[in-house]
Parts: sequence; structure tokens; C-alpha cells
Amino acid sequence: MKLLVLLCIIGESQLIPVKFYFKAPDAKRVSLAGTFNGWSTTANPMKDDDNDGVWELMLYLKPGRYEYKFVVNDSKWYEDPKSEGYVPDGFGG
Repeated sequence: MKLLVLLCIIGESQLIPVKFYFKAPDAKRVSLAGTFNGWSTTANPMKDDDNDGVWELMLYLKPGRYEYKFVVNDSKWYEDPKSEGYVPDGFGG
């Protein structure tokens, strides 16, 4: 399943800060892929600056609906366990 981010409509041109978190203590790399970046696995790398296993990324997005997944070590795709909305991804997830 793909995840949804629903942002309230504040204004057409206004960007809204959205912070993403993903716990992956054994990961070497984590990135965020979604409809906002053409499902690129390299466009939005996440950081774990304090080495606590929680990867973070701040994006500034226009109001709207977005689908996304976390990509760990360039190959494994994960849903956001804290997301409240899911849609079928066409791959059985």
C-alpha cells in the first residue's frame, strides 16, 4: 500500500513544512520516494545525524494529497507505520 499525506488547503502557492520520521536502526541509507518526486529513490535522502536509528527529513510541499514510501538501503520499500491513510500500490502492498 502507498501512504497518503493530506495537507490542508491554505493557499495555492504556499508551501507547508512536513517532517517525516522513520525508525531503521540498522539502515545505511534511507530515502523518501513519492508522488512529490516522481518516486525517485535518490531525490530525498533522509538523515540520522544523532545516530539514534531515527531518520528524518523536512520537505516543503504545496497543499494537496501525496503518496509515499520509505526506501531503505536503496532496495527495500516500507510503508509509514504511523500513517492514517493508505491506498493500494498495485504491487500487493
